[in-house]
Amino acid sequence: MKKFTGAGIALLLGTTAAYAGGMDRSGQSIAALFEEGTYAEISFGSITADVTGAMRGVPSSTTGDVAPDYTTFGLAFKTDINDKVSLAFIMDEPFGASISYTGSYTLAGGGTEVTSTGITVLGQYHIDENFSVYAGPRIISAEGIYNAPTVLGGYSSTYSKGSDTGYVVGAAYEIPEIALRAAVTYSSATELLLEGTIGDANAKIPQSVNIDLQSGIAPNTLAFASVRWADWSEAEVTDSALLAQSATLGVLTDFRNRDTYSYSLGVGRKFSENFSGIVSVGYEETSGQEGGQLSATDGYTSLSIGGAYTFENGMELSGGVRKVWLGDAITEPVTTQGGVFPGSSFTDNTATAIGLKLAYNY
Repeated sequence: MKKFTGAGIALLLGTTAAYAGGMDRSGQSIAALFEEGTYAEISFGSITADVTGAMRGVPSSTTGDVAPDYTTFGLAFKTDINDKVSLAFIMDEPFGASISYTGSYTLAGGGTEVTSTGITVLGQYHIDENFSVYAGPRIISAEGIYNAPTVLGGYSSTYSKGSDTGYVVGAAYEIPEIALRAAVTYSSATELLLEGTIGDANAKIPQSVNIDLQSGIAPNTLAFASVRWADWSEAEVTDSALLAQSATLGVLTDFRNRDTYSYSLGVGRKFSENFSGIVSVGYEETSGQEGGQLSATDGYTSLSIGGAYTFENGMELSGGVRKVWLGDAITEPVTTQGGVFPGSSFTDNTATAIGLKLAYNY
Protein backbone atom coordinates (compact mmCIF):
# COMPACT_ATOMS: atom_id res chain seq x y z
CA MET A 1 0.00 0.00 0.00
CA LYS A 2 2.83 2.38 0.74
CA LYS A 3 4.13 2.10 -2.79
CA PHE A 4 0.72 2.88 -4.24
CA THR A 5 0.14 5.93 -2.11
CA GLY A 6 3.31 7.55 -3.36
CA ALA A 7 2.23 7.49 -7.00
CA GLY A 8 -1.55 7.60 -6.64
CA ILE A 9 -1.96 10.33 -4.05
CA ALA A 10 0.73 12.52 -5.59
CA LEU A 11 -1.00 12.16 -8.94
CA LEU A 12 -4.39 13.39 -7.75
CA LEU A 13 -3.08 16.13 -5.50
CA GLY A 14 -0.28 17.23 -7.80
CA THR A 15 -0.67 16.94 -11.55
CA THR A 16 -4.44 17.45 -11.33
CA ALA A 17 -4.33 20.38 -8.87
CA ALA A 18 -6.45 22.57 -11.14
CA TYR A 19 -7.40 26.08 -10.08
CA ALA A 20 -5.94 26.16 -6.60
CA GLY A 21 -5.30 29.48 -4.88
CA GLY A 22 -3.41 32.21 -6.67
CA MET A 23 -1.45 30.68 -9.56
CA ASP A 24 -0.85 27.25 -7.97
CA ARG A 25 -0.81 24.36 -10.42
CA SER A 26 1.28 21.47 -9.09
CA GLY A 27 1.03 21.84 -5.31
CA GLN A 28 4.85 21.40 -5.22
CA SER A 29 4.68 17.76 -4.10
CA ILE A 30 7.84 16.03 -2.85
CA ALA A 31 6.18 12.58 -2.57
CA ALA A 32 8.88 10.94 -4.70
CA LEU A 33 11.35 11.46 -1.86
CA PHE A 34 9.49 8.87 0.25
CA GLU A 35 9.45 6.08 -2.35
CA GLU A 36 11.42 2.92 -1.55
CA GLY A 37 14.80 2.24 -3.15
CA THR A 38 15.59 3.77 -6.51
CA TYR A 39 12.53 5.29 -8.14
CA ALA A 40 11.67 7.25 -11.29
CA GLU A 41 8.42 8.73 -12.59
CA ILE A 42 6.99 10.79 -15.43
CA SER A 43 3.59 12.47 -15.17
CA PHE A 44 1.17 14.35 -17.39
CA GLY A 45 -1.97 16.35 -16.62
CA SER A 46 -4.64 17.96 -18.80
CA ILE A 47 -7.07 20.58 -17.50
CA THR A 48 -10.24 21.71 -19.23
CA ALA A 49 -12.41 24.46 -17.74
CA ASP A 50 -15.59 26.34 -18.52
CA VAL A 51 -15.25 29.77 -16.93
CA THR A 52 -17.64 32.48 -18.10
CA GLY A 53 -18.99 35.69 -16.65
CA ALA A 54 -20.41 39.11 -17.42
CA MET A 55 -19.70 42.75 -16.73
CA ARG A 56 -20.85 43.64 -13.25
CA GLY A 57 -24.29 45.21 -13.54
CA VAL A 58 -24.57 44.39 -17.27
CA PRO A 59 -25.51 40.69 -17.61
CA SER A 60 -25.73 40.95 -21.42
CA SER A 61 -22.03 41.84 -21.70
CA THR A 62 -20.43 38.38 -21.64
CA THR A 63 -16.75 37.63 -21.12
CA GLY A 64 -16.76 34.46 -23.22
CA ASP A 65 -14.93 31.39 -21.92
CA VAL A 66 -11.88 33.03 -20.33
CA ALA A 67 -10.03 29.83 -19.35
CA PRO A 68 -8.13 28.10 -22.19
CA ASP A 69 -7.24 24.43 -21.72
CA TYR A 70 -3.71 23.70 -20.54
CA THR A 71 -1.43 20.77 -19.73
CA THR A 72 1.20 20.05 -17.08
CA PHE A 73 4.26 17.81 -17.09
CA GLY A 74 6.53 16.44 -14.38
CA LEU A 75 9.56 14.22 -13.74
CA ALA A 76 11.09 12.81 -10.58
CA PHE A 77 14.01 10.58 -9.64
CA LYS A 78 14.97 9.31 -6.17
CA THR A 79 17.76 7.07 -4.96
CA ASP A 80 19.33 5.99 -1.66
CA ILE A 81 22.96 7.00 -1.23
CA ASN A 82 23.27 4.75 1.83
CA ASP A 83 21.13 3.62 4.78
CA LYS A 84 20.93 7.17 6.13
CA VAL A 85 20.92 9.47 3.10
CA SER A 86 18.54 9.73 0.13
CA LEU A 87 18.59 12.12 -2.82
CA ALA A 88 15.70 13.27 -5.03
CA PHE A 89 15.41 15.35 -8.20
CA ILE A 90 11.96 16.76 -8.98
CA MET A 91 10.84 18.80 -12.00
CA ASP A 92 7.33 20.26 -12.13
CA GLU A 93 5.37 23.22 -13.46
CA PRO A 94 4.37 24.79 -10.15
CA PHE A 95 2.70 28.06 -11.18
CA GLY A 96 0.86 29.43 -14.16
CA ALA A 97 -2.00 31.52 -15.49
CA SER A 98 -4.03 31.32 -18.66
CA ILE A 99 -6.95 33.68 -19.27
CA SER A 100 -8.41 35.39 -22.33
CA TYR A 101 -11.38 37.77 -22.49
CA THR A 102 -13.53 37.57 -25.63
CA GLY A 103 -17.28 37.95 -26.18
CA SER A 104 -18.98 41.34 -25.93
CA TYR A 105 -17.20 42.27 -22.72
CA THR A 106 -15.73 45.78 -22.51
CA LEU A 107 -12.29 44.36 -21.73
CA ALA A 108 -12.34 41.89 -24.65
CA GLY A 109 -8.90 41.27 -26.09
CA GLY A 110 -7.22 41.25 -22.70
CA GLY A 111 -5.53 38.21 -21.23
CA THR A 112 -2.32 36.50 -20.30
CA GLU A 113 -0.38 33.24 -20.61
CA VAL A 114 2.21 32.46 -17.94
CA THR A 115 4.13 29.19 -17.64
CA SER A 116 6.76 28.13 -15.13
CA THR A 117 9.24 25.34 -14.43
CA GLY A 118 10.52 24.26 -11.04
CA ILE A 119 13.63 22.16 -10.46
CA THR A 120 14.11 20.89 -6.91
CA VAL A 121 17.02 18.87 -5.52
CA LEU A 122 16.46 17.40 -2.05
CA GLY A 123 18.72 15.54 0.30
CA GLN A 124 17.09 13.51 3.08
CA TYR A 125 18.80 12.35 6.27
CA HIS A 126 17.21 9.54 8.29
CA ILE A 127 17.89 10.24 11.97
CA ASP A 128 16.45 6.83 12.86
CA GLU A 129 13.80 4.53 11.39
CA ASN A 130 11.05 7.02 12.33
CA PHE A 131 12.42 10.56 11.96
CA SER A 132 13.99 12.22 8.94
CA VAL A 133 14.81 15.74 7.79
CA TYR A 134 15.30 17.02 4.26
CA ALA A 135 16.35 20.20 2.48
CA GLY A 136 17.61 21.52 -0.82
CA PRO A 137 17.47 24.29 -3.43
CA ARG A 138 14.54 24.98 -5.76
CA ILE A 139 14.99 26.98 -8.97
CA ILE A 140 11.83 28.59 -10.37
CA SER A 141 11.77 30.02 -13.90
CA ALA A 142 8.85 31.61 -15.77
CA GLU A 143 7.93 33.35 -19.00
CA GLY A 144 4.72 34.69 -20.53
CA ILE A 145 2.76 37.26 -22.47
CA TYR A 146 0.25 39.91 -21.44
CA ASN A 147 -2.34 41.54 -23.71
CA ALA A 148 -4.23 44.58 -22.45
CA PRO A 149 -7.88 44.93 -23.56
CA THR A 150 -8.37 46.34 -27.05
CA VAL A 151 -10.30 49.31 -25.65
CA LEU A 152 -7.16 50.31 -23.75
CA GLY A 153 -5.02 50.55 -26.86
CA GLY A 154 -4.06 46.94 -27.55
CA TYR A 155 -0.90 46.98 -25.37
CA SER A 156 1.00 43.69 -25.59
CA SER A 157 4.29 42.64 -24.01
CA THR A 158 6.06 39.29 -24.29
CA TYR A 159 8.26 38.41 -21.32
CA SER A 160 11.43 36.36 -21.73
CA LYS A 161 12.35 33.69 -19.19
CA GLY A 162 13.56 34.83 -15.79
CA SER A 163 14.50 32.73 -12.77
CA ASP A 164 15.26 32.83 -9.06
CA THR A 165 16.52 30.28 -6.52
CA GLY A 166 14.82 29.52 -3.24
CA TYR A 167 14.96 26.59 -0.89
CA VAL A 168 12.87 23.75 0.54
CA VAL A 169 13.19 22.36 4.06
CA GLY A 170 11.10 19.83 5.94
CA ALA A 171 10.81 16.96 8.37
CA ALA A 172 8.86 13.71 8.51
CA TYR A 173 7.82 11.09 11.04
CA GLU A 174 7.03 7.56 9.81
CA ILE A 175 5.91 4.20 11.18
CA PRO A 176 6.34 1.88 8.18
CA GLU A 177 4.47 -1.05 9.77
CA ILE A 178 1.15 0.86 9.56
CA ALA A 179 2.06 3.07 6.56
CA LEU A 180 1.93 6.14 8.80
CA ARG A 181 3.68 9.30 7.67
CA ALA A 182 3.42 12.92 8.76
CA ALA A 183 5.50 15.40 6.75
CA VAL A 184 5.80 19.18 6.96
CA THR A 185 7.50 20.99 4.06
CA TYR A 186 8.34 24.69 3.79
CA SER A 187 9.13 26.36 0.44
CA SER A 188 10.67 29.84 0.44
CA ALA A 189 9.43 32.79 -1.58
CA THR A 190 11.08 33.72 -4.88
CA GLU A 191 11.00 36.85 -7.03
CA LEU A 192 11.44 36.83 -10.80
CA LEU A 193 12.30 39.69 -13.16
CA LEU A 194 11.09 38.98 -16.69
CA GLU A 195 12.34 41.30 -19.44
CA GLY A 196 9.50 42.32 -21.77
CA THR A 197 9.28 43.57 -25.32
CA ILE A 198 7.69 46.75 -23.88
CA GLY A 199 7.28 46.67 -20.12
CA ASP A 200 9.20 44.35 -17.81
CA ALA A 201 7.32 42.01 -15.46
CA ASN A 202 8.11 41.48 -11.81
CA ALA A 203 6.64 38.29 -10.32
CA LYS A 204 6.62 37.64 -6.58
CA ILE A 205 6.03 33.93 -5.90
CA PRO A 206 4.90 33.25 -2.32
CA GLN A 207 6.31 31.13 0.45
CA SER A 208 4.23 28.06 1.28
CA VAL A 209 3.84 25.18 3.72
CA ASN A 210 2.56 21.70 2.85
CA ILE A 211 1.37 19.31 5.57
CA ASP A 212 0.87 15.73 4.36
CA LEU A 213 -0.59 12.95 6.52
CA GLN A 214 -1.36 9.29 5.85
CA SER A 215 -1.99 6.15 7.90
CA GLY A 216 -3.30 2.66 7.51
CA ILE A 217 -6.77 2.39 9.06
CA ALA A 218 -7.60 -1.24 8.19
CA PRO A 219 -5.98 -4.10 6.26
CA ASN A 220 -5.15 -2.84 2.75
CA THR A 221 -6.89 0.48 3.48
CA LEU A 222 -5.21 3.83 4.00
CA ALA A 223 -6.51 7.33 4.83
CA PHE A 224 -4.68 10.48 3.78
CA ALA A 225 -5.06 14.22 4.18
CA SER A 226 -3.17 17.34 3.20
CA VAL A 227 -3.19 21.05 3.91
CA ARG A 228 -1.38 23.65 1.80
CA TRP A 229 -0.89 27.25 2.91
CA ALA A 230 0.40 29.75 0.37
CA ASP A 231 1.18 33.37 1.19
CA TRP A 232 -0.61 34.85 -1.83
CA SER A 233 -1.41 38.05 0.11
CA GLU A 234 2.25 39.00 -0.40
CA ALA A 235 2.42 37.95 -4.06
CA GLU A 236 1.73 39.87 -7.26
CA VAL A 237 2.75 40.22 -10.90
CA THR A 238 3.31 43.74 -12.25
CA ASP A 239 4.25 45.34 -15.58
CA SER A 240 6.59 48.34 -15.36
CA ALA A 241 5.22 50.18 -18.41
CA LEU A 242 1.60 49.79 -17.33
CA LEU A 243 2.40 50.83 -13.76
CA ALA A 244 3.58 54.15 -15.15
CA GLN A 245 0.07 54.68 -16.56
CA SER A 246 -2.15 53.25 -13.84
CA ALA A 247 -1.61 51.52 -10.51
CA THR A 248 -4.59 49.19 -11.04
CA LEU A 249 -3.77 48.45 -14.68
CA GLY A 250 -0.09 47.76 -13.92
CA VAL A 251 -0.84 45.09 -11.31
CA LEU A 252 -1.58 42.15 -13.61
CA THR A 253 -2.66 39.87 -10.77
CA ASP A 254 -4.35 40.73 -7.51
CA PHE A 255 -5.00 37.70 -5.32
CA ARG A 256 -7.70 39.30 -3.15
CA ASN A 257 -5.13 40.29 -0.52
CA ARG A 258 -5.42 36.96 1.25
CA ASP A 259 -3.49 33.79 1.93
CA THR A 260 -4.97 30.56 0.63
CA TYR A 261 -5.54 27.30 2.46
CA SER A 262 -6.23 24.22 0.32
CA TYR A 263 -7.44 21.01 1.97
CA SER A 264 -7.86 17.43 0.81
CA LEU A 265 -9.04 14.22 2.45
CA GLY A 266 -9.23 10.75 0.96
CA VAL A 267 -9.05 6.98 1.25
CA GLY A 268 -7.00 4.44 -0.68
CA ARG A 269 -7.77 0.73 -1.01
CA LYS A 270 -5.64 -2.13 -2.28
CA PHE A 271 -8.00 -4.51 -4.10
CA SER A 272 -5.40 -7.02 -5.26
CA GLU A 273 -1.63 -7.47 -5.47
CA ASN A 274 -1.65 -5.41 -8.65
CA PHE A 275 -4.53 -2.94 -8.45
CA SER A 276 -5.37 -0.13 -6.01
CA GLY A 277 -7.84 2.73 -6.08
CA ILE A 278 -8.35 6.01 -4.24
CA VAL A 279 -11.03 8.67 -3.82
CA SER A 280 -10.56 12.13 -2.34
CA VAL A 281 -12.33 15.43 -1.81
CA GLY A 282 -10.75 18.89 -1.87
CA TYR A 283 -11.75 22.31 -0.65
CA GLU A 284 -10.54 25.90 -0.73
CA GLU A 285 -12.66 28.64 0.83
CA THR A 286 -14.19 31.38 -1.32
CA SER A 287 -13.23 34.83 -0.04
CA GLY A 288 -15.95 36.90 -1.72
CA GLN A 289 -13.46 39.74 -2.19
CA GLU A 290 -12.67 41.53 -5.44
CA GLY A 291 -9.71 40.20 -7.39
CA GLY A 292 -7.65 41.37 -10.36
CA GLN A 293 -8.76 40.97 -13.97
CA LEU A 294 -6.87 37.67 -14.17
CA SER A 295 -8.60 36.20 -11.10
CA ALA A 296 -11.73 34.65 -12.58
CA THR A 297 -12.09 31.99 -9.87
CA ASP A 298 -12.26 32.18 -6.08
CA GLY A 299 -11.95 28.93 -4.12
CA TYR A 300 -13.27 25.50 -5.11
CA THR A 301 -14.74 22.16 -4.09
CA SER A 302 -13.49 19.01 -5.83
CA LEU A 303 -13.97 15.25 -6.09
CA SER A 304 -11.19 12.97 -7.35
CA ILE A 305 -10.99 9.28 -8.17
CA GLY A 306 -8.00 7.31 -9.38
CA GLY A 307 -6.34 3.96 -9.64
CA ALA A 308 -2.93 2.34 -10.07
CA TYR A 309 -1.86 -0.95 -11.63
CA THR A 310 1.51 -2.46 -10.75
CA PHE A 311 3.15 -4.78 -13.28
CA GLU A 312 5.33 -7.75 -12.34
CA ASN A 313 8.50 -5.92 -13.40
CA GLY A 314 7.91 -3.14 -10.84
CA MET A 315 6.46 -0.61 -13.27
CA GLU A 316 3.30 1.17 -12.13
CA LEU A 317 0.72 3.01 -14.23
CA SER A 318 -1.66 5.31 -12.37
CA GLY A 319 -4.39 7.64 -13.53
CA GLY A 320 -7.02 9.90 -12.06
CA VAL A 321 -9.76 12.38 -12.84
CA ARG A 322 -10.77 15.39 -10.77
CA LYS A 323 -14.01 17.35 -11.05
CA VAL A 324 -13.74 20.89 -9.71
CA TRP A 325 -16.64 23.17 -8.84
CA LEU A 326 -15.12 26.65 -8.98
CA GLY A 327 -16.14 29.34 -6.51
CA ASP A 328 -17.98 32.40 -7.80
CA ALA A 329 -15.63 35.36 -8.32
CA ILE A 330 -15.78 39.11 -8.84
CA THR A 331 -13.03 41.29 -10.28
CA GLU A 332 -12.27 44.88 -9.44
CA PRO A 333 -12.80 47.86 -11.78
CA VAL A 334 -9.82 49.03 -13.84
CA THR A 335 -9.02 52.74 -13.63
CA THR A 336 -7.13 54.41 -16.49
CA GLN A 337 -6.70 57.90 -17.83
CA GLY A 338 -9.61 57.10 -20.15
CA GLY A 339 -11.99 56.34 -17.29
CA VAL A 340 -13.15 53.53 -15.08
CA PHE A 341 -13.97 50.15 -16.64
CA PRO A 342 -16.20 47.91 -14.47
CA GLY A 343 -15.08 44.53 -13.28
CA SER A 344 -16.82 41.25 -13.97
CA SER A 345 -18.77 38.55 -12.16
CA PHE A 346 -18.13 34.82 -12.72
CA THR A 347 -20.66 32.24 -11.48
CA ASP A 348 -21.47 28.52 -11.77
CA ASN A 349 -18.18 27.47 -13.37
CA THR A 350 -16.41 24.10 -13.41
CA ALA A 351 -13.18 22.42 -14.46
CA THR A 352 -12.13 18.84 -15.16
CA ALA A 353 -8.58 17.56 -14.78
CA ILE A 354 -7.10 14.21 -15.74
CA GLY A 355 -3.66 12.89 -14.88
CA LEU A 356 -1.45 9.97 -15.89
CA LYS A 357 1.75 8.80 -14.29
CA LEU A 358 4.25 6.07 -15.16
CA ALA A 359 6.55 5.07 -12.30
CA TYR A 360 9.24 2.45 -11.85
CA ASN A 361 11.00 1.03 -8.79
CA TYR A 362 14.28 -0.79 -9.42
